[in-house]
Amino acid sequence: MAEHITDLPDVAGLSIGILGGTGDQGKGLARRFSLAGHQVLIGSRSAERAREAAESIGDVRGTDNAAVAAEADVVIVAVPWDGHRALLESLREPLDGKIVVDCVNPLGFDKQGAYALPVEEGSAAQQAAAVLPGSRVVAAFHHVSAVLLLDPSVEEIELDVLVLGDDREATDVVRALASRIPGARGVYAGRLRNAHQIEALTANLISINRRYKAHAGLRVTDV
Repeated sequence: MAEHITDLPDVAGLSIGILGGTGDQGKGLARRFSLAGHQVLIGSRSAERAREAAESIGDVRGTDNAAVAAEADVVIVAVPWDGHRALLESLREPLDGKIVVDCVNPLGFDKQGAYALPVEEGSAAQQAAAVLPGSRVVAAFHHVSAVLLLDPSVEEIELDVLVLGDDREATDVVRALASRIPGARGVYAGRLRNAHQIEALTANLISINRRYKAHAGLRVTDV
């Protein structure tokens, strides 16, 4: 391996906030990071809904999105695509200077299945970077199955998390966070301008999962 996990920064003490944490993806990531020993905050438009979601996981705190954005060291964006821009615009100030991890996949669905939606800025992650010029935006966690994250019988999530961004220090932090999930590994996958195909690839994985009744992830060879 060219880079080992020991080359990455120590992120054990970082608190993690998840915007839109009441959805399955958000709750799944919250559960895994809590199990890894992180202080985790779940955010929602409704503080009550966030508290209910947090209670369903245990050892996680829930509150409104604005409070999560202000308090957490690293913030993960896991909201539905149609509310992506408006939410980030409303949180520009508390997210200033922070690492913001975007895992939103702009997808549409019809009778033929999932397909990638066009995004004016190129990708959801690039939209986040445009809306949050003072934040350190990283794209990651697009291909992690919420079903596996939430399943207590699954001890390890066997996949690579592709991490993209223009800030080397920020991508290293997110790679290290991904590697805190047992079985997972954070792999640098390019600049933020290449996030579109990573987000769009989720449509292909959904097709794989439907055909093979699986929870497919990705592994990168020879790295």
